[in-house]
Amino acid sequence: LYQQIAGMLEQKKIYRFIGIGTDLSAHRSLFSVLPVCQFYASTPDFIADMPSLVFQEESILLKGARVFRFENISKKLEQKIHQTYLEINLNAIRHNINVYQRHLHKGVKLMGMVKAFGYGSGSYEIAGLLQHMGIDYLGVAYADEGVELRKAGIHIPIMVMNTEEAGFDHIIKYNLAPELYSFNILRSFTQYLAEKSIASHPVHLKIETGMHRLGFEQNDIGPLCTFLQQHPALKITSVFSHLSAAGEAQHDGFTQDQADLLLTATSAIEQTVGYGFLTHIANTSGIFRHPNLQLDMVRLGIGMYGVDSEPAINAMLQNVTTLKTSISQIKKVPKGASIGYGRSAFAERDSTIATVRIGYADGYPRLLSNGKGYMLVNGKPAKVIGKICMDMTMLDITDINASEEDEVIVFGEALQASLLAKWADTIPYEIFTNISQRVRRVYFEE
Repeated sequence: LYQQIAGMLEQKKIYRFIGIGTDLSAHRSLFSVLPVCQFYASTPDFIADMPSLVFQEESILLKGARVFRFENISKKLEQKIHQTYLEINLNAIRHNINVYQRHLHKGVKLMGMVKAFGYGSGSYEIAGLLQHMGIDYLGVAYADEGVELRKAGIHIPIMVMNTEEAGFDHIIKYNLAPELYSFNILRSFTQYLAEKSIASHPVHLKIETGMHRLGFEQNDIGPLCTFLQQHPALKITSVFSHLSAAGEAQHDGFTQDQADLLLTATSAIEQTVGYGFLTHIANTSGIFRHPNLQLDMVRLGIGMYGVDSEPAINAMLQNVTTLKTSISQIKKVPKGASIGYGRSAFAERDSTIATVRIGYADGYPRLLSNGKGYMLVNGKPAKVIGKICMDMTMLDITDINASEEDEVIVFGEALQASLLAKWADTIPYEIFTNISQRVRRVYFEE
C-alpha cells in the first residue's frame, strides 16, 4: 500500500510529503523518490515541530484516519489567515441535490445555477462537485463566470444568462451557450457568427411570460420564428422562461399561465426550426410545488444550499454554509457608557462587550445594528450592540462565559441565514451572495 501511495505521489509530482504515524514512518524509504520528505510518530510530534517548518503558497492536503486528529493541524495552519471564514459542507450540497433529484420525473435534466460566485459559496468549487455528480448543465450570469469555470476544468455545458456583446469572443472561445432574450442581442450574435464564419453554435432562447425582466414578448414570437428560419447557424439548445411566484400558493394560477405561454411559444419555434430542444421553466420553488412544470429540465439554485419556500421540503434539506468569526477583544463597560459610532447604543448595566472580526465589508448587514441581530458565542445568543462597523461588530456577552479568540457563529445550522434575512428585511439569497470575497471559503467533504 505505501509503495503504491509513493508511486502516485511521484507521478503527480508532489513536492513535499509529511508522513505521520509509526507504521508510515517505518516505511519512509519508499518515499525517498520525492523531493522533500519528513516523518513524525504522532500528530502532537508534528505540531510541536511546526514552528520550524515554512509553508508558503502551497496547497496542503490533510488525509488520514480520525484517530490522528488532523483537524488540530488544520487549526494551526488556519491561524495565520483572516479568522472570519465561510464553511461549505459539500456533503450537504450532495444531499440537497439528491433530495430534488429523487422527485424529478424520469428523464428530466437538471441545471445547477452557480452564478454570483455560486451564491457566495464559490464558483468552480461548487461547479466541480456538480460535474462530478453528473449534473447536465450549469448556469452563470455573465461570460467571465463561464470562462473561470472552463479554466478550472469544467467541461459540461454552461448557459450564460446575461449575454453581452463584449462577451461574444469568450462565449465562442470557451464553448459557452448564450441566452438570447431580445432582437438586439439576437441580431448581434448572429452577425458575429457570420463574421467569424461559424456555421453553428448552441443558444438558449428566453421567453417573457410574466416576470417582465428579460425575454422575447409574446407578440415577438412570429418575427422570432421568421428570423430563426433565415439563420440556421443558431442551434437552439433550449427555450425557457422564469417563474415569478412559484413558491406562493395564491399565485398558482398565474404560474400555470406562465407555463402555458411558454409551451405555446416553444411549439411555434419547434415547428419553424424542424427539430426538438429542451423546454424549461421550473426553478427551485417550482420543482416540488409544480411537478407538472418540470418539463424537460429544471433549474436548481438556492435549494442546493438548503433553502426552499416549501416548509415540508425545507425540513428535508441540510444546512450547507456556516459563517464563523472570532473575538478580537473583550471589554468591561460601565452602565451608561455609549458603544460604537454615533453613540446609538448605551450600556443599560455594567456590561461585557466583545468585538468580533466581521463587519458590513464582509457582508454582515448593517441593518442588524443596535440589537436587531445576534450571533452565537459558545452556543449562546449575543445581541449586536451599537452600529455595525466596516470590519468589526460589537456583541453584548455580559451573561456569556467567553474569552478572546473564541469562535463566534454568525449563521449556520443553529442560527439559520433565513433568520438573518428576516431580521434584515431581505431574502437568504442576499445574505449568501453578499459575503465578501475577502472572507475565506473552507470546503469540507467526507
